[in-house]
Amino acid sequence: MSKSAPNKVPANLPVNAARIAGIVNGLSGITEPDRPYTRRAFTPLFLEGRAFLDRRFRAAGLETRIDAAGNLIGRRKGKKSALGTILLGSHSDTVPDGGRFDGIAGVAAALEVARALADNGIELDHDLEIVDFLAEEVSIFGVSCVGSRGMAGVLPDGWLSRTQGDLSLRQGIVEVGGDPSRLSGSKRSDIKAFLELHIEQGPVLETGRLDIGVVTAISGITRIEIIVEGQADHAGTTPMGHRRDALVAASRLVLEIERLATEFSRGDGHFTATVGEFSIEPNAANVVPSKVRLLIDARAELRPQMERFLDTLQPLCQGLAEASDVTIAPVNVISDNHPTPGDALLLSTLEQSCEAIGAKHRRMASGAGHDTAWMGRITRSAMIFIPCLGGRSHAPEEWAENDDIALGAAVLFDAVKRLDRKLQEKV
Repeated sequence: MSKSAPNKVPANLPVNAARIAGIVNGLSGITEPDRPYTRRAFTPLFLEGRAFLDRRFRAAGLETRIDAAGNLIGRRKGKKSALGTILLGSHSDTVPDGGRFDGIAGVAAALEVARALADNGIELDHDLEIVDFLAEEVSIFGVSCVGSRGMAGVLPDGWLSRTQGDLSLRQGIVEVGGDPSRLSGSKRSDIKAFLELHIEQGPVLETGRLDIGVVTAISGITRIEIIVEGQADHAGTTPMGHRRDALVAASRLVLEIERLATEFSRGDGHFTATVGEFSIEPNAANVVPSKVRLLIDARAELRPQMERFLDTLQPLCQGLAEASDVTIAPVNVISDNHPTPGDALLLSTLEQSCEAIGAKHRRMASGAGHDTAWMGRITRSAMIFIPCLGGRSHAPEEWAENDDIALGAAVLFDAVKRLDRKLQEKV
């Protein structure tokens, strides 16, 4: 895959690749000029991007609205609206200095499905909605997936009071057109299926020369705080054999966490563990470190894997504490979100669509969080991944070939038609 040599895709796709590129390029042009590609939620640029999308939604014949949680939704009415809604989409906000495809590709592909249905004169029985979720990325308020949590009815009330400068999250939702006063009743019950296309944000598809990843589960994320306490002493006068160095013990612990994570990753399902935060006291060159705080980000596709990791971590810390003559506080689980498996009916349907379109595919887990995880609380949900160059994401260099996005959109198009029938069979 390269920017100069697009992948070959079937010539008879039911979607229009040029229209997809128009959405991606249009949104990527709405960015802080010196920080491509930056369009964070709750900023004027985000609102400009939303206005761009609203115009494109309307041009595609969709009825648009902003729901209570601040999500932009375009609706295409079905012949039997009482059957409920098939929902497609992703998010248009970015991380600072982020990529031009993360989230955006999913919104562009979803919109193209609606346009392709119209082009082909296909009327669904179900209503079809296209969504741009609000603030999937970590926002200026320090929280993420604001819109999808709101749609699922699980946005914590306390979050609305979070502030950034003079602006609260409550005010931010109002400014994008939402209505926080209606959030308590915003949980959707009419959505019968949700599908999201996203760039992989990893190298598996590109390395395997595959077109589509059918996402079996969104890994659960557990964050674990560990405090190591030793004793501060003079770095020049305390003999090496008489020290209770918290940093040395913590460094050994980091290596053991890497060893454990590597071992667990060879087992069933996706597993990672990363020490991403690390602080030291008193942080002075001439003082033996007395205290270290580290934070582990652990992710598992299968919940038993995470539970085994946590069970193994506590005795590991105790053993290191005794061997290093330090104190390690009991493992403190800061947050613990369970995995979200993809719905079996949707996964099999997506695989059938890949075969029908001619897309080379494999099943795989997502190590990153997505709006789909919250939609999975209220409806059948699943994702597909498309390749990205070098597996890079959340960086200006992030790149996905437009042909790959179009192929993914064609898979969604086929899947929506199949689901329009299958969901009625399941009633």
